[in-house]
Amino acid sequence: MRIGLYPGTFDPITLGHIDIIRRSTALVDRLVIGVAINRDKGPMFDLDERVSMIEAEIAGLSKETGTEIIVHPFENLLIDCAHDVGAQIILRGLRAVADFEYEYQMVGMNRALDDSIETVFLMAEAKHQAIASKLVKEIARLGGDVSKFVTPAVNGALVSRFR
Repeated sequence: MRIGLYPGTFDPITLGHIDIIRRSTALVDRLVIGVAINRDKGPMFDLDERVSMIEAEIAGLSKETGTEIIVHPFENLLIDCAHDVGAQIILRGLRAVADFEYEYQMVGMNRALDDSIETVFLMAEAKHQAIASKLVKEIARLGGDVSKFVTPAVNGALVSRFR
């Protein structure tokens, strides 16, 4: 069984994340969405809110794609999380060259820790390349319309948060 781990903070989950999740299902039999707790980033939505949003957004995707999808919070090293869930593949989405530079360093460190786990990069669809959770939160905080970047449910959560 091919198990892939798609890690992130997902604060909040965006259409770009959902695109990578959907496309990742073609590569693995089980996809684990690793929700990083990462207290240093100071997420807007707490862990339970982020997990609930992800679960709601991917609810029908397992049945649609035939890939088992689970959500798994983690607060340890990414490579240790991969071991915990039995992942042989770490899946990462790329939007731009700047993402690649950071991800390249991460791959090098992860390979030094365990060279049996491969990292696979998926380029974001062109229409999703500008979407970043950080920017979505900033636009929403300033009263802008983020409905082009997130699902209606996530948009509602953002609007409620900044009301």
